[in-house]
Amino acid sequence: MAAIPTQRDSAAPYREASGRATLPGSPLAPGTARSLVRAALAEVPGTAPRLADDAMAVVSELVTNAVVHAGTEVEVEWRLEGTGAFVVEVSDLHPSRAPRDAVGGETPYDTAEYGRGLRLVATLAESWGVTYRRAAKTVWARLPPEGGQDLDGPGPEPALEVAEDLAPQPYRADGDRDWLGRGALSFLAEASDLLAGQLDENLVAALTGQLIVPRLADWCALWLEDEATARAGGPGSGPARVWHVSEPHIEELRCALEKAPPAHRDGPRSGPEPYPWPGAALGPQGVHGTALAYRLIAGGRPLGTLVIGRGGLLGFPDEVTGLVEDLGRRVALAIGAARQYARQATISAVLQRGLLPGAVAEIPGVSSALVYEPCEGGGPSGDFYDLFPAGDGRWCFAVGDVQGKGPEAAVVIGLARPWLRLLAREGYRVADVLDRLNQLLLDDATEAADAAARALVAAGGRAVPPGDGPQTRFLSLLYGELVPHDGGLRCTLASAGHPLPLVLGPDGTVRTAARPQTLLGVVEDETYTSETLDLRPGDSLLCVTDGVTERRSGSRQFDDGDGLARALSGCAGLSAEGIAERIRRLVHDFGGGPPEDDLALLVLQAE
Repeated sequence: MAAIPTQRDSAAPYREASGRATLPGSPLAPGTARSLVRAALAEVPGTAPRLADDAMAVVSELVTNAVVHAGTEVEVEWRLEGTGAFVVEVSDLHPSRAPRDAVGGETPYDTAEYGRGLRLVATLAESWGVTYRRAAKTVWARLPPEGGQDLDGPGPEPALEVAEDLAPQPYRADGDRDWLGRGALSFLAEASDLLAGQLDENLVAALTGQLIVPRLADWCALWLEDEATARAGGPGSGPARVWHVSEPHIEELRCALEKAPPAHRDGPRSGPEPYPWPGAALGPQGVHGTALAYRLIAGGRPLGTLVIGRGGLLGFPDEVTGLVEDLGRRVALAIGAARQYARQATISAVLQRGLLPGAVAEIPGVSSALVYEPCEGGGPSGDFYDLFPAGDGRWCFAVGDVQGKGPEAAVVIGLARPWLRLLAREGYRVADVLDRLNQLLLDDATEAADAAARALVAAGGRAVPPGDGPQTRFLSLLYGELVPHDGGLRCTLASAGHPLPLVLGPDGTVRTAARPQTLLGVVEDETYTSETLDLRPGDSLLCVTDGVTERRSGSRQFDDGDGLARALSGCAGLSAEGIAERIRRLVHDFGGGPPEDDLALLVLQAE
């Protein structure tokens, strides 16, 4: 961390407090940092309200700047000194730039490219600075006990008098002369929180218009660009969204803007740039006005263009153009995050479809029902299932659960499910299939460890980044073989570290159908055994993953005290589909919210 001037007084009446957090370089980082600091200051009695407000603004700007310009993991450290002063340091892992002198009036950090963030910090802080290291940069600021400068002042500057008209009621009260000063900081902080929580770029676009109109402009329009559009040289044929304070003008304005999309500008600068005033589309009252275009850029990639307009002005005040530029940075971050989420969701959906069977097999004399509910937001599910013909009058089924989820789980499922089918169709029996799959997982883990060791040697002994090393690949699996016959169904099965299957009789009796054995991929040369039972007509076999048995309600789990067996006993007389739906509903109703784990269950009923 940077060396910051401190002023400590052992007799000062304030209680000292401090905190530190490491945050990912994502659009959510500023909101997370504000929440952490706000909670810390709330625990310290006597903290001046203005100091708390200024601390939120400074933390927000420093973290936002770090995320926008470095895009790396961010470290935030703060402390409340005994004097009542607040100190914050924000470090990113961006390598320091080589020193260079200003040429032609250009400076390394000019306002047009980097927004007003550090100017606002300089206004509110009594001292601040930047410390460069070889692989990190730290920006620190120290706020006085009663907060920064009084931005109210004796009265507005002429530019602010014009700017006040750009913030109509009800967004500020009469006489509030510093909305574009201290009030703008709160506006940006709230906008950041609102935008960062959205994972749909169309919703981000809609919120952008609501934030700008009528608060900062009479109208605005937003063009969104995909990668193909950006390579072609600019915005598409028409804006994705158009807003106007007067709704009757929206369609006319849209038509005018479609005929004149913003011109493409090379380079990473976001603007603003003049935009032709579409007076003919705004009626007699809108003949004259000013419009500006802002390029929305995140991670060096153009994502769209924002255009704002205000009637009756020869030019927007600098306070407004700077504020919209800062807002535009946040909009670009939110659009980039939404697109990244959409790409990941698409990849996860494609992976999930490839890892699971398109349809389960139909078995003569057997009715089956399946419930499969992957948990939202975690990438490909760690749960999987299969039910397939194995030849010679045999059918095989599997319900499994990989430790974890996401790409690592997908690798294990992509390895296990095809091998289960191959071994079954080659005539291997249940126990032999588990023996060989266990060895296959262990061999795969050994190869991954060897590859990681070679990478470590090639890197000169440097540490392997987290997530790049070998991953432990444990698999719990319930696997079985079904052979229909005249008297019902012969079932041979084995459980490797998996919740045990249950058999429901027509009279409501429930019994366990296997014994517990070791997880796959854990013990070398483990020997597995299988159990054989007959399912008579009306008998039902229930197979589940731990998303069912370990569903939580407070400190209790669904299967505590044989809860699953009790639930199953109440399903006597139901069809396979009825049993599956009853158990699914009971599991959902057991907790106070949606399930926090993947959920899969398979019901096989002899007819």
